[in-house]
Amino acid sequence: MISRVTASSMAQTSMRQLQANLSELARLQEQATSQRAFLAPSDDPTAATTAMRVHAEQRRTEQYARNANDGLAWLTAADSAITASTTLLARARNLTVQGANDGALDPVAKEAIAVELEGIRDELLAQANTRVLGRSVFAGTSDTAAFTEQGAYSGVPDSEVVRRVSDGTSIRVDADGAAVFGVGKASVFTLIDDIVKDLRAGENVGPRLNEIDDRRTAMLSAQGAVGARQSQMERAKEATLQDSVSLEARRAAVEDVDSVEVLVRLQAQELVYRSALAVTGRVLQPSLMEFLR
Repeated sequence: MISRVTASSMAQTSMRQLQANLSELARLQEQATSQRAFLAPSDDPTAATTAMRVHAEQRRTEQYARNANDGLAWLTAADSAITASTTLLARARNLTVQGANDGALDPVAKEAIAVELEGIRDELLAQANTRVLGRSVFAGTSDTAAFTEQGAYSGVPDSEVVRRVSDGTSIRVDADGAAVFGVGKASVFTLIDDIVKDLRAGENVGPRLNEIDDRRTAMLSAQGAVGARQSQMERAKEATLQDSVSLEARRAAVEDVDSVEVLVRLQAQELVYRSALAVTGRVLQPSLMEFLR
């Protein structure tokens, strides 16, 4: 059976083909403008699903990077505070050595040493209450200051502040104030108070030197632990940076277009569309009926 082809059916077919060519041209123009491989998930469901997974990984990696930066701020603050404290304690030791020389010092000289030691105690207290964004780095999970004005520890014992830096790694970012500065009669604050009392009472402070050395050793030990965690945090930060670069490359491979490729395809599609217009214009010539009208 022979199908009848009318001018109307030819026109409709031609219009559908032209519309399809025009839609493809518009899609390529949109890609060239936006530099994106797809604008809606329906354009490429597989690529859209992959892109969603990559974006989720990117957000997680960005959070880990923020955690690493925050953790480094905590650890750096703790390290700096302990360094300053050991320096202050070294000065306190020198003053104690001077104060132990009973034969060469009169009460006025010992009083001057006692006053300077009180100033060192205040500075040590300030270092012990070092804060990062309002949180004490030596108080554990407590929001309060690590030590009171009297030198009593007010943090949460045996608690840790941690930051997650990868799917399976969390790093402690605070330092144990009780271990660094001591508590009760064993605290550095009580030690200096006792030295000051001995100086003013005329007692020899030489025996206090061993106590100072023990406290300084404890501080250095705690600083070593903080330094080790700093190195671990630096490595974690570097790892998140590498992951960010890798994920961005994966995202670009899925979402971004090759500018050269899309421009070549756009020019080719423009040529196809113009050719289709030219062919349609030649095929759909005015009919006899149109002239009779």
